[in-house]
Amino acid sequence: MTAIELALVLGSAALHAFWSVLIKGSRDPVVFNLLQVAPGALLALALLAALPALRIDDATFWGWCAAAALCHGAYLYWMGRALHVADLSIVYPIARTTPAFLPFAAGPLLGERLSAQGIAGIAVTVAGMWLVQTRGHLALRALVGPGAGFALLTLAATVGYGVTDKAAMARLDAADWGAVVPRAVFYFALTELGSFAALLPLTAHRVLAPTGAGAPGIDRAELRNALRAFALSLVGYSLVLEALRTAPASYVVTVRQSSVLFAVALGVFWLRERPGPVRVGGALVIFAGVV
Repeated sequence: MTAIELALVLGSAALHAFWSVLIKGSRDPVVFNLLQVAPGALLALALLAALPALRIDDATFWGWCAAAALCHGAYLYWMGRALHVADLSIVYPIARTTPAFLPFAAGPLLGERLSAQGIAGIAVTVAGMWLVQTRGHLALRALVGPGAGFALLTLAATVGYGVTDKAAMARLDAADWGAVVPRAVFYFALTELGSFAALLPLTAHRVLAPTGAGAPGIDRAELRNALRAFALSLVGYSLVLEALRTAPASYVVTVRQSSVLFAVALGVFWLRERPGPVRVGGALVIFAGVV
């Protein structure tokens, strides 16, 4: 990774930490995820209408894009279900272990070959993330407890969109581009549109449920937070997509796990938390792994 690619992903990781807090603090994470992708779907429709001269004739790109949209939609749905029934400290370590598995898919599908140092860095980063989230007390029952199944499905979805996003952005990078809108923003909007289409039939019954019958209670505060989450996602994931144009997906996804490090910093300086020595040590391990 170049210094610019590294900076892009680190910036995205910092924004991702705020994004995760907004989702966990929502009344119904599944419905909240539908609300936060809705503006992106509208943005995609507006861009498609406003850029009639833009023609991408690469059928392979559209195939990867469709697959990525399904993976993103599945990720938001399964993550929402997991966070609805389990703590973030259980869901996050499982769902964000993507770097440990992505190389097995990126190798045969994308032709990525990692160096020995790269493999070691990935392993160290994942170990540090687990230390931060579990505080060193790993209970195997957490892997079969409430929310663990959805967390594992979320992990599968993250591996899926890690590969498909990289493949799609590589094809888009090679295409002629005459639009003012950056490629990353255009592609992000397309995946948001696909995610909205996938989430809507799965969550419509929860949104339309009468008061007292399981309705999540959508109010102005929830809508404002959904818009904040969309803004964070738009900027943060566009940075990742920009890096994916040229950097290996296995390294990009690994560096993005430094969002855990930023989450610890948020807890200390914003929420006045006092993390124990294990969590601080885990954050330092993540830093070492990224380096």
